[in-house]
Amino acid sequence: MGIPEKIKEIEDEIHKTQINKATEFHIGILKAKIAKLKRELEENRHGKTVSTGKGSSGYDVRKEGDATIVLIGFPSVGKSTLLNCLTNANSKIASYQFTTLTAIPGMMEYRGAKIQVIDLPGIIKGAASGKGMGKKVLSVARNADLVLIVVDVFQPKHFSILVKELAEIGIKVNKKPPNVHIHKTEKGGISVSIDQGSLISESMVREMCRIYGIHNGRITIRDPDLTTDDLIDALAGNRVYPNSLIILNKIDLIDTNTLDAMIPFLEEDVEPVAASSNLNIEMLKESIFNRLEFIRIYMRPKGEKTDYEEPLIVRKGTRVKDICAKLHRNMLRDFRFALVSGKSAKFEGQKVGLDHVMLDEDVLTIIKKINAI
Repeated sequence: MGIPEKIKEIEDEIHKTQINKATEFHIGILKAKIAKLKRELEENRHGKTVSTGKGSSGYDVRKEGDATIVLIGFPSVGKSTLLNCLTNANSKIASYQFTTLTAIPGMMEYRGAKIQVIDLPGIIKGAASGKGMGKKVLSVARNADLVLIVVDVFQPKHFSILVKELAEIGIKVNKKPPNVHIHKTEKGGISVSIDQGSLISESMVREMCRIYGIHNGRITIRDPDLTTDDLIDALAGNRVYPNSLIILNKIDLIDTNTLDAMIPFLEEDVEPVAASSNLNIEMLKESIFNRLEFIRIYMRPKGEKTDYEEPLIVRKGTRVKDICAKLHRNMLRDFRFALVSGKSAKFEGQKVGLDHVMLDEDVLTIIKKINAI
């Protein structure tokens, strides 16, 4: 029996099983087996799990700028028009489906930040299973800093379908990673630590570890509301959790009352726009900028004045190490220490190392090794 047949057999068993307290353990184990089999299926097809890197099944899109966002949506929702409004990409526009057949990048410049925007081909229901080049399209979102889910104002229910398709391929938008810590060891068996009152039992954790081939290690769960699906995500280790925004496009075709009634239905952050008439595009740019959580770092070369005119734009949580890599390929090799002033420093000109986390409007001086050229 092949992997697809095994998956189908387990799915049929889940459908036949009545869901109640007594069957929770059994269904959880079946779900874990399906998740593992699906991953094996992807590895057999492509040699590795889906990503956007070289040799993967996704589009090969080189990341550029200070952040990368992707436009995900069904065909003919106006993604190409939106890309052209946000950038100067000049993506092909037409009123028929599947105009965009490849990933088209553009660069949006806003408040000093350069944000790469990638217009992806329209996807359809079943994309995560491979329909309509769906896996290639969805895989690009794995490395995105922000996912823009574009929905036609006349098809708002497509939002839930898109979120489900993304989740099927391991992209959990607007979700936090499960508070599960897995420390594998060479021996000693499985040690499980779970907060009191958790929905997950120790026996469930041990059995799922066995399914995923983890026989030695420490598993720590600090989330009392953790579900079996969350535990599967943690054990699978191939999930990503990008932020997202819903773009409700073509709002110029409906009245205000209809729009106001529709937005709460989506139950997420919604940006209503009309790309064809450039309506609310500036508001959308501001929302994108804020959602990406940019911070400004002012560079002060050794012995010189601080450059307050052109700050370095980086993401929240950026370390000195990340800034060195961004500035020059040899900066990490030549790094000696750094001097920081501002919110993240205990005092003016604090001496820090590569792992120091920067905060907004910090002033940074990087000191190179004496023999560095």
